[in-house]
Formats: sequence, C-alpha cells, structure tokens
Amino acid sequence: MKRAVAATIFALTAFSAAPVSAMLGPGAPDMAFGAFQRGFYQTAFQEAMKRIDADKHDAAAMTMVAELLFQGLGVKQDVPEAMRWYGLAAAEGDGNALFALGLAYLTGVGEPKDVGKARGLFEQAAAKNHPGALYNLGILSLEGNGVVSDFAKAADYFHRSADLGFSDGAYSLALLYKQGRGVEQSDAQAAYWLNRAAQDNNLPAEVEYGIMLFNGDGVKRDEAAGAKLLLRAAGRNNAVAQNRVARILVAGRGLKADRVEAMKWHILATAVGLRDAWLDAELNKLTPAERAKVEQSVRDYLGK
Repeated sequence: MKRAVAATIFALTAFSAAPVSAMLGPGAPDMAFGAFQRGFYQTAFQEAMKRIDADKHDAAAMTMVAELLFQGLGVKQDVPEAMRWYGLAAAEGDGNALFALGLAYLTGVGEPKDVGKARGLFEQAAAKNHPGALYNLGILSLEGNGVVSDFAKAADYFHRSADLGFSDGAYSLALLYKQGRGVEQSDAQAAYWLNRAAQDNNLPAEVEYGIMLFNGDGVKRDEAAGAKLLLRAAGRNNAVAQNRVARILVAGRGLKADRVEAMKWHILATAVGLRDAWLDAELNKLTPAERAKVEQSVRDYLGK
C-alpha cells in the first residue's frame, strides 16, 4: 500500500479550543468537579459558588463557574459573565482561566480578537505547565504573525505539551520529526510520538501511525496492526483511513480480502471527495449481486 499523501506542517496549524472543563484537574473544587463529571451541572454550579462564598480567592471554583456559564451548562449561557469570572480566576493565577482567556482573545469569542494578548495569556498559563497553552504557543510559533515561523521553538512547545499527555502536542511534534523541521528528521521519533497520540484516540495520529505500521516506516512492519488501526479510524469517519482500508481489503493484506466491504469504504471516502481511480476500476468489476450488497452495507453503516 502506498503511503497516504504526506501531511504538511501547515495542516496541523489548528488551535486547541478544547473546553477548559476537559483540563480541570485535581485543583478543581472536589464536589463541583465530581458533579460536572457526572453531568449534574446545576449541582456543579451551586457547589462551586459555595466554595467561592467560603473563600473569595478560590480560583478553581471561579473557573468552574466561568466554564459552566460559557457553555450554558446547568445555567443560562452568559459569555460576558463567564469572561468576568475567568478574569477573576486568572487574576488569582489559575492556569485554566488564563488559558480560557487566551482562547477568547485568540478567537474573538468573548473578547475582542487580539493575538498579542492571547500569546501573553498562553505564556502565563504555560509557565504553570498548562498543556493546551503550550500547544497553542507552538502553533503561534508556526503561524508567524508577521515574523518568520520558528519551527525549533514550536517543537519545544509541542514536546513540553506532549510530555504532559496532550495528544495534539504529540501529533504535531511527530509531524515535525517526520519532516525534519525544527528537529532532526527521524521516522522513528515520528512513529513514537504518533503512537503516543494514537493511544489517546487522536484521530489524525491513528491514521498516520497506522500507515507507518503498515509500511514499516520508523517502526517494525506490522500490516495487521496497521490495518487494525486504520480500520478503527475509518469507523470514526476519516476519509483517508477509509480509502486505505478499502485498498487493504482489496489486496487482502493485514485484513482478509473482502471486495464488498472494501467498496463500502471506498464509496464512503468518495462521498466526501476523496477520489481513487484504481478503486473505481475495482468497483466496476463487481457483479450486480455484489453491488447490491455494497449498497446495503453503505446504508447499514449510515443507519438508513
């Protein structure tokens, strides 16, 4: 199987805007965070407010209140009020609040867009080892914003983010290793960090690492393991993975040959614009009965 079109470094320049709640850790108010995790958002809000009433400097509780208001979970959505609470928590030095404010200035959602302010807030959060802030600083290092992109600085930020378990950081670092930008080119290092990200269910990493496993690039060749990973990504509606699985199933390498199943994945990938003339030719070889099975298989997959 040929390698998929290599992702350029600019394909990874997407900022992380994961909800701050996803990154609230042990520092979060216990009752409020526990309620949030179970989906009891009104209780989470009430418990966080109790914490603030008891301690006017409880930054973690302030951040929880802000996040609930920002997302409209358990309370009426109120972005301006959320920004006020984020500001109060940030003034107390809460890393999650600093990160949230950085995202607000970066995206222009909640605050006027100001990349300079966003960068400064990310730097403050990064000083507290906030993985999302480190990742976004890496992306800002690639974006340039009027200056030359600094791949070495980006690699350092991504590495620090990845070491803290942030899968987007690991994936982005892997792409830099793959291309030798900001770091010495190394397929082995690329495979290592892609594997780390794939283990955290990072979809692009699953695709890239599956291809590397299948081809034996930077890692011991294992067609079955690579095919399994690509099949998982295909089931998550990644068109590249669907295309690669279709080819694998036609060839019968890593997975048992199955032309009907192969064409199901091919049709799904084609439907979102990923064309493949070779697979089109294979589709034309199907008997009418096989075509009918493919059509039914696609309908079953789509739930129609």
